Amino acid sequence: MAEKPIIIILLGPPASGKGTQADRIQEELGIPHIASGDLFRDHISRETDLGSRAKSYIDRGDLVPDQLTIDMVAERISRKDTKKGAMLDGFPRTIVQAKALDELLAKSKKELIGVLYFSVPDEVLVERLSGRRICPVCGRSYHVKFYPPEQPGVCDVDGAELYQREDDRPETVRQRLNVYREQTSPLIDYYRTRGLLIEIDGDQPIDHVTEDILSAINSL
Repeated sequence: MAEKPIIIILLGPPASGKGTQADRIQEELGIPHIASGDLFRDHISRETDLGSRAKSYIDRGDLVPDQLTIDMVAERISRKDTKKGAMLDGFPRTIVQAKALDELLAKSKKELIGVLYFSVPDEVLVERLSGRRICPVCGRSYHVKFYPPEQPGVCDVDGAELYQREDDRPETVRQRLNVYREQTSPLIDYYRTRGLLIEIDGDQPIDHVTEDILSAINSL
């Protein structure tokens, strides 16, 4: 790997496994996992101005406008815990954001060493997202197929009735995928032409995906 602070981008549609994999490998790499979705949810839960504006887009399955995302990520990668670098999950999502990131990295003297593109069929993504259920009390996440509660529709921890987020409903999921294809897919070509794109098969067991990622990163 490069000796200077490194940046790795995790690129792929909703539910392609980017967040799960980043959480598994961040300790081994010694760099934080920065997920734009987590940043937005934090602001939404605290009902900040940015959170309120972002929520209106997220609930419709649309992408949050570039400038809102750029400002938030710029502040995040300036913190001390990114001294060795970071993994970016959910950013950039557009060519405009990618070029803004190039400028941010040049100023902060961090180097983009690779873009891991998670490839997963649409039908698998819809199943993954539309089956998710959340506990309104403790926030625990379940899946009707892959991680069901002991009693259908009820949280194992506190007995609360589980709910489906608006952006996890099948019709909204398909809209999110359409938005992804229209606005985010061009990034694949953008980074491929720069020799930075590495395709990861996200439709395989989690451990296998992790092995593929670590192998790819170690070869950089």
